[in-house]
Amino acid sequence: MNLKPLNDRVIVKRIEEEEKTAGGIIIPDTAKEKPIQGEILAVGSGKLMEDGSRRPLDVKAGDRVLFSKYAGTDVKVEGQELLIMREDDILAIIEK
Repeated sequence: MNLKPLNDRVIVKRIEEEEKTAGGIIIPDTAKEKPIQGEILAVGSGKLMEDGSRRPLDVKAGDRVLFSKYAGTDVKVEGQELLIMREDDILAIIEK
């Protein structure tokens, strides 16, 4: 991938949710909401502070994260649909 995020931005690939409910009901595409979980593919160099220093990001490539529903900007790169968002839009890291 030839895409590198700047400053405190990250690139996230959405993780699709199950198409069935626990009871076995299949959810049609029109009723599905966009997933709010994803995997970090790349991170920027860090948040630029007022004194000119950089604060490293709390997330790293490979982390699974939970983010707000309308966070980020959708982009399509090399046939993949990705999100570019600020670290502030990430709500939590999902630990395995």
